[in-house]
This record gives sequence, structure tokens and C-alpha cells, in this order.
Amino acid sequence: MRTAPTILHLDMDAFFASVEQASKPSLRGKAVVVGGLGPRGVVATASYEARVFGVHSAMPMGQARRLAPNAAYLVPRFELYRTISEQVMRLLRALSPLVEPLSLDEAFVDLEAGGAAWDATSARLAGEKLRADIRAVTGITGSVGLAASKMLAKIASEEAKPDGLVLIPPGTERAKLEPMSVRTLPGVGPATGDHLRRAGITTVGELAEAGEDELVRLLGKAHGHALYAMALARDERPVVAERETKSVSVEDTYDIDIHDRTRVGMEVRRLADRCVRRLRGSGLSGRTIVLKVRRYDFSTLTRSETLRGPTDDPAVVREAAARLLDLVDTTGGVRLLGVGVTGLADYTQEDLFAQAAGDRAAEIADDSETTAEPAAEQRPAPGERRWPAGHDVRHTEHGHGWVQGSGLGRVTVRFETPYSGTGRVRTFPVDDPDLTPADPLPLVPPVPMVAAVPCRPGGPGPASEIHGASGAAADAAWADTGSGAEVETGPGT
Repeated sequence: MRTAPTILHLDMDAFFASVEQASKPSLRGKAVVVGGLGPRGVVATASYEARVFGVHSAMPMGQARRLAPNAAYLVPRFELYRTISEQVMRLLRALSPLVEPLSLDEAFVDLEAGGAAWDATSARLAGEKLRADIRAVTGITGSVGLAASKMLAKIASEEAKPDGLVLIPPGTERAKLEPMSVRTLPGVGPATGDHLRRAGITTVGELAEAGEDELVRLLGKAHGHALYAMALARDERPVVAERETKSVSVEDTYDIDIHDRTRVGMEVRRLADRCVRRLRGSGLSGRTIVLKVRRYDFSTLTRSETLRGPTDDPAVVREAAARLLDLVDTTGGVRLLGVGVTGLADYTQEDLFAQAAGDRAAEIADDSETTAEPAAEQRPAPGERRWPAGHDVRHTEHGHGWVQGSGLGRVTVRFETPYSGTGRVRTFPVDDPDLTPADPLPLVPPVPMVAAVPCRPGGPGPASEIHGASGAAADAAWADTGSGAEVETGPGT
């Protein structure tokens, strides 16, 4: 393990909820919950104000509503989250070529590899500058952990939340870990934690005292060896710049169980098409098609079929998924369906049509018939336009706003932007022709390009004066010059 705390772990603070608060002035300082709003939805992210009431990620949305009935409940805006994530990742890559993203809002950085830090002092300076640059470019905050290993850096960033920085000096790792719960260590979930508790082991220090042989006896060889090493603060894992994608998949959970077999088949075909679009968007293909079915009784089945070679053809994936569906009994009803592709490659095998049932002409004819019907089913009638809570809209008279809720033929909109004060609320018919969906606005106002602006000798140039940001933050900014109780007022959301 290295001797300087030059591994950085960044974790954005309540990322989805923070983005929503930054873009909606009326929600700043309020409880905000982002996730699926249907009866079977789950919480994706809760703001720190909502966490006070016990709301947390992965909690059923119904439970969250009971705990925080006056919170703002919003549908995720993933395109906006990805845009903000890309801005943050650009700042990280300016620090080092070794950046290991773990998700949209979390990554490891090897500061030493980029020459950004070589000891505790330089690492702290790099971490503080990164936090300032993220705030300047995105308008939201992230927490930073610094340590000599990935495990300790992640523990440090968790301790730093929200909006802080914690550095664990080399040589103090074991003292830091000893009083912590065993659940702090990676790979120790509720089941392993309960197993260790029954053996009288509740802290990392007790884990180390138990000894390697005892942990192997309790947990098995692989897990026992790994946990003992972590308890001694040993973690030699490097920061890996490129994490290989193992699979591409999509899935949907339905508010009401699907009993009709024809409808189930149509949903599987639709999911297969979505999966292929995501596959192609990543420039990949795959050999193994996987179908996931969660039935009415919560039992989950997976079935897979491996092709002769990799494909990204929607007809082939649809046919394979349909064959897999034939192997599953859906009589009692289906609450979740998913289609995935594994065995990924960056090329395709052109003759895989032979694996699809029927010839190509029949497939095209069948496709044109079967896809038209679901599209018509899913397209809302003019009087049934859907307005997801939290999504952006524009009105020809009132300008930019966001949906607070809809139902009973009406939609309520608050007209405000990330750069305004709290806006006014107005209600319209759901089919109002003056109201249309809109793209999200940047969280930080874009700076207009200034041409031929003279500067006094020795004075700063205009391009360096982007909201007080400089260096990597300015580069990233220029690259992108581009109470909640009212939310969800009716059944239409």
C-alpha cells in the first residue's frame, strides 16, 4: 500500500435530489424525494432534509410518503443527471488519467498518477480545489475522501458528508477502523453482519482480533481471507481507468400485475428493442440474451439463451427473448419484466438471422404489425397528456417552469428557473396548447462568449473570469456553455 494519501474518492451529495433543488429555487432547503411515484416505486435519492424523517434510497415510495408526507416527490430526469455527471468527470480527468467511475455521482481518482498530489498537503489542496471547482461548474456539492487505499478513501468520503473533506493519514488506518462497525467494510451486508454478530463480532477491531482462521471457519475461505485483510487496513486494489461493461439490460416494474399473455409478450418485445438501443449506443453487441420475470408472488426467474456469435440486431434479440418467455409460466400475473444481453463484444456476426425464427421478410412484416399496436397503446390521447412531476415545461406566456403535479384533467406548474427566485404557481388544462415539455436549463447560467474585449496590460482576460472558476473548472464551464407538499396533486402523475 502506498505511503501517501493520494487516492481520492468523490461522492456527490444526494446527487439527484441536489440537482433538483439547484434547478428549483422553491425546493431549496426542503425535503425532496426522487424516484418512481407509482404504487411500486422506490426511492432513488432523498435530500438531506428528507433523510431527517427516515427516508433513504431503495425504500418503497409508499413508506417514504408515510414518513415524509409533505416532501416534494419528483420523477427522475436522467438526461440532466448524466449531463451534470459528465461535467464532474471532466474535472476529475483534468486531475489524473486514472479515474474510475463507479456510477453517475461517484468515482476514484489516483492523484499521484496525474502529478496532482504526492503527499498529504498536496492531496488536501487538490481535494479542496476539486470541491470548489465542482461547485463553480455545477452549482452542487460533493464530498471528498483521501487515503492511501480505495477502501479507506471511500470510508473517508462517507465520513465527510455532506459537502466536506476527510483525509486519513497513512499509518493511522487501523486506529481509524477499529471502533467502526463491521458493516463499514465492503462486502459486509445485513446477512454477513448478523452472522458475525452472533459470533460476538460487531466492530472491525474485533474482526481483526478474531484472526484469519476463525473468519475462514465462519465465512468460508474467500470471504474470510478478504475480510481479515480489510480489518488490517490492507487494500492493494489499483484505480482502474476503464471498467469493462459486463452486461446491458433494461427492466420495468408495473403498477398493476400483467395477466394477459399477449400483453406480456408485447412488453418483452418492447424491452428487447430498448435493450438493443442501449447496446448500440455503447457500440457493443452480445451473445447471451437474458429474460428476467418477477411474478405476482415476488418469485424471480431468469432464463438465458446463448447465440452462435454476438449480435445487436433487434429482430434476433426479440426472437430470443420470446423463446425464453415461452419457458416461463406467467399465469398468476407478472409484476416486473427485464431483458438483458451479456457476453459483450465490440463487433457483430452478420449471419445470425438464421437463429431467428422465420425468414427475414416474414420478420419485417411481423415487426411492422406488432410494433405499431404497442406504440398506439402507449401514445396518450390528446386529452390524456402526461406531465411527470418535476419535469420541465414552457408556456408561451409565462416562460420556463416545472410540473408540480397533475390529475383530474389539470396540471399545476411553478414558473421559476435555477437563476430566479421562488416562482409563481399556475394551473392549466392538461391539453393546453400553450404548454409544452421543455429541456432542462443549466444549473449555472452559461457565460456568453465575449469577442474582442480589450484588457488592460497585465489584467485578466475575460475567458478566465467564469464565476470565479479557473483552470479545469473554467475549461469545464466553457465546454458546457451549454414546500413540496404541492407535488403530485392527482392520479395523473
